[in-house]
Amino acid sequence: MSTENNVRNGGRAVVATLAAHGVDTIFGIPGTHNLEFYRHLPEFGIRAVTPRHEQGAGYGADGYFLVSGKPGVVITTSGPGLTNVITAAATAYAESRPMLILSPGVPTGFERADVGMLHETKDSSGALNRLLVSSQRTRTAEGAAQAVAEAFAMFDSARPGPVHIEVPLDVLEGAWNGSVPVPFAGHRPGLDDHVVARAAEAISAAKRPLVIAGGGARRAHAEVVRLIETLDAPLATTANGKGIVSETHPLSLGSNVRFPSVQAESAVADVLIVLGSELADSDLWGGAIGAQTSIGVRDESAQQTVIRCDIDPDQLNKNLPGDILACADTGEFLTALMSALESAPATAASAKECGADRVTRIRQSWATDFDFDAIGARVTRLVEDGAGSNVVISGDSSQVTYDGTVHALTASTPDQLLYMPGFATLGYGIPAALGAKLADPARPVVCILGDGAAMFSIQELMTAAELGLGIPFVIVDNGGYAEIEGQMVDRDIEPFAVRLARPDFAKLGQSMGGAGVTIAEADIDSALPQAVAEALDRTVPTAIHITVGH
Repeated sequence: MSTENNVRNGGRAVVATLAAHGVDTIFGIPGTHNLEFYRHLPEFGIRAVTPRHEQGAGYGADGYFLVSGKPGVVITTSGPGLTNVITAAATAYAESRPMLILSPGVPTGFERADVGMLHETKDSSGALNRLLVSSQRTRTAEGAAQAVAEAFAMFDSARPGPVHIEVPLDVLEGAWNGSVPVPFAGHRPGLDDHVVARAAEAISAAKRPLVIAGGGARRAHAEVVRLIETLDAPLATTANGKGIVSETHPLSLGSNVRFPSVQAESAVADVLIVLGSELADSDLWGGAIGAQTSIGVRDESAQQTVIRCDIDPDQLNKNLPGDILACADTGEFLTALMSALESAPATAASAKECGADRVTRIRQSWATDFDFDAIGARVTRLVEDGAGSNVVISGDSSQVTYDGTVHALTASTPDQLLYMPGFATLGYGIPAALGAKLADPARPVVCILGDGAAMFSIQELMTAAELGLGIPFVIVDNGGYAEIEGQMVDRDIEPFAVRLARPDFAKLGQSMGGAGVTIAEADIDSALPQAVAEALDRTVPTAIHITVGH
């Protein structure tokens, strides 16, 4: 069948615009109503990845973005196809990650008609508009193409997040007589020179500065390195900021903002610089960053100056009110800030504790902050041993991730941990790993997750096998939802509904066309690194089943 066609319809308008914006991969499942999107993908050289569930499409698109830097694109069919992807889209919203979701909708004039059409939904666009950055129902093919261009402009100029575009069936299948919109730059907030000058003045006088960086600073690696080295200031990151600066850097405290020692250091810093983070409780675990008497209430006796930078003005005072607020792109703000510091008149050097010495002192407290010998941390280090230091690890809302990989992985780049601390959804890890591997096939990608999380998306091992992806899926099996069982015990509830039957994951991996290995917890030190290395050499996925306490 020819890959070219002359059908100039709404589907072609959208797909041509995707191609013009550099899209080369989409995630989704073909359905009765979205075929006019799919018709045009081969002509424009866009690869279609078909997961076994639309939620997997959304998580795969997110993993693809985190490694490639390109916004993930999902195509669903109408009705249940779209509603299946909502959890993944809501995850992207919570983590401030770009995602474009395209779906067909009921024909023009049938909105809320309730006539029993196939996949008919009361108001899909209205529902998603309340959950995502935006959702719009287009009226023309030309409008649909323009909406795609506007979404990409927003991704590059504002706090990113998921955007949904609904194309009515009559528009999708109807004539398109327009042209492909030319990509255009969105409008980023302008820098306020007065704010930059105030920040430079405060920093110049600092004796005990500390920098906190979140996901909003992911693209500002060089600028953040320059800042901390100029200030000789320690850097701690959130989970979404992990690897912005290599965690082997002598000024790096890693992604450990939840550690009491890091929070205590933030309370005594005379200048605290927060870049691209809302300082969320999902990262702080009930603690606080900065000198505060309670969350959002500054301790004025501490005489601490808080400088905050975020591209979203609504983030600038969240969970810690700031004194100097820069509504700007992190990289642009830091570039201007460093220029101001370098051009400022020289001042007498103030007595400061060496930044590297501060990091060493803080790290000495970590033995009481975190159990580095727990199963999640051990598995993570062993996976690094088998896969190499540039490994990408996809996690899940599993104890082995948030109480293991987040802290135990030594990241050198901001794409090495695929995780979603804010929305904390189960089922993310397996499809996110697929997206990451598709984004960079030569890079070692490993998924580490628990048995409970694995059962949410285990069907995507079949997708990995079909695509020939040699990904090790390390499933740490503790018998169900062990953390929730522990919470029940803490509340004097006799545990029930949390001890679950599980499959033989190794055999399940084999049955899906991959490989399977079972390793007892007592044997992981000797067996896991080799199992991971061998799995990475395969062209099919490997389910590595680690049995804990069985």
